[in-house]
Amino acid sequence: MRVVFMGTPDFAVPTLRALAESGQDIVGVFTQPDRPAGRGKNLKPSPVKVAAEELGLSIFQPSSIKTQDWIQQLKDLAPESIIVVAYGQILPKEILGLPKHGCINVHASLLPAYRGAAPIHWAVMKGETVTGVTTMLMDEGLDTGDMLLKREIIIKPESTTGEIHDELATIGAELLIDTLNLIEVGRVIPTPQTGESNYAPLLKRVHEGLDWSRRAVDLHDQIRGLNPWPGAFAKFRGENFKVWRSLPFFPPAEVVETETEHVESKATVNCPGQIIQVLGDSLLVQTGEGILRVIEVQPAGKRAMPARDFINGRHGQVGEVFE
Repeated sequence: MRVVFMGTPDFAVPTLRALAESGQDIVGVFTQPDRPAGRGKNLKPSPVKVAAEELGLSIFQPSSIKTQDWIQQLKDLAPESIIVVAYGQILPKEILGLPKHGCINVHASLLPAYRGAAPIHWAVMKGETVTGVTTMLMDEGLDTGDMLLKREIIIKPESTTGEIHDELATIGAELLIDTLNLIEVGRVIPTPQTGESNYAPLLKRVHEGLDWSRRAVDLHDQIRGLNPWPGAFAKFRGENFKVWRSLPFFPPAEVVETETEHVESKATVNCPGQIIQVLGDSLLVQTGEGILRVIEVQPAGKRAMPARDFINGRHGQVGEVFE
């Protein structure tokens, strides 16, 4: 099958490589233009562009796919299908209707569960226990097209967005190949989306701050949902720091009392955000409901470190409060 591939970030690379290995005729790869990156602001190619160069594929980098020149370029390529994986641009109706087998999107959720730009982040932050990948025929809506195939995975209580991202990238590549194989023999039936949907918008600064009045389990989900990017943050003595690893703390009452070899001190609980105990290399922090064990943090401009080292380095005291 003649295919055009459209994608930009790391998540799209396994699908592009799987397409190449499967023997599909990739007549062009569309990706976002090179962007300034790093301190020197040198232009950096997208991960998809790097992979496409390694595979010897033709690369196109329109700043806008909606112009007539680029639409004509797609017509000249005459794809039978356009594969879209986190491309980063909205396709106009003229492109959606161009290929014989439609534009097929590999979406990182079990549609219609999480529609939008950050479905993995939000699934983890919301404490979901199951997620997956859906291939769908794109329409003019936001991830509203008919579904083709689905595959699900379990989200473990300690799983981070980075771990789920990598797993879904691999599964998405496999699912796309299965989808194309079934399309070619006429054995896939598009299914309309039904049921409740959630919007998974791009993350903003407001989504990253930890509100210690929330439940410990919710804060834990937020922390792992923002790992490895962009990171959840809090403040100590006015200084921002990121929290990378945590666990809700549900010990039997006697555990805190008996583990004296690991416990430095305790404080009377007064308010959410208060450091109530140093336990090993971690800190126990009071929340609006329950205790959160803060394990790994990172001060601005520094490396990640055990939470205890962070407090010791600032001569912090049990009883002080994180903002």
